[in-house]
Amino acid sequence: MGRPKVLLPWRDTTVIGQIIRQWRELGAGQIAVVHRPNDVTLFAELDRLKFSAQDRIKNSQPELGMFSSIVCAANWPGWRNEISGWAIALGDQPHLQTGTLRTLLEFVAQNPDAVCQPQFGGHARHPVILPRAAFVGLKTSHAESLKDFLNAASCRRAVFATNDSGLDLDLDAPDDYQRARAAV
Repeated sequence: MGRPKVLLPWRDTTVIGQIIRQWRELGAGQIAVVHRPNDVTLFAELDRLKFSAQDRIKNSQPELGMFSSIVCAANWPGWRNEISGWAIALGDQPHLQTGTLRTLLEFVAQNPDAVCQPQFGGHARHPVILPRAAFVGLKTSHAESLKDFLNAASCRRAVFATNDSGLDLDLDAPDDYQRARAAV
């Protein structure tokens, strides 16, 4: 992208602002953002969004990839005790339909002990919602990716089909960003 994806403009905010807004509107019990060390531009945006510094999780080794951020989140001691499920949401999907996310949460309520995901085009997609047992299992995982972890996990997996084509698009290149902006 040439610059941080989460800081790109999105509607009246930024990509990260839109994602946080969606999960707040959906009633998430707690939202946390995993970040690189000393990411002052992200910190400034999170401050502008009035996002609590207490809900920021530092990934000391971001060069190890996305899964390292997920493992950092699993090991973070700041989670509220009453949380029973964790959504692993990508930082580059502000274009997902709120209805799709709402349906995912309803699906989780019907499958509280399962790893739940939306499915598009015959493939399970993000966001992934993990029950407590699976999330705790991440702490000591030796998997190389979330996909590997989920394939080895003892928890049941449940998917529901949806027609939200946004599930098939990540903001990996400027063209992706333009397509996503045009779709909303």
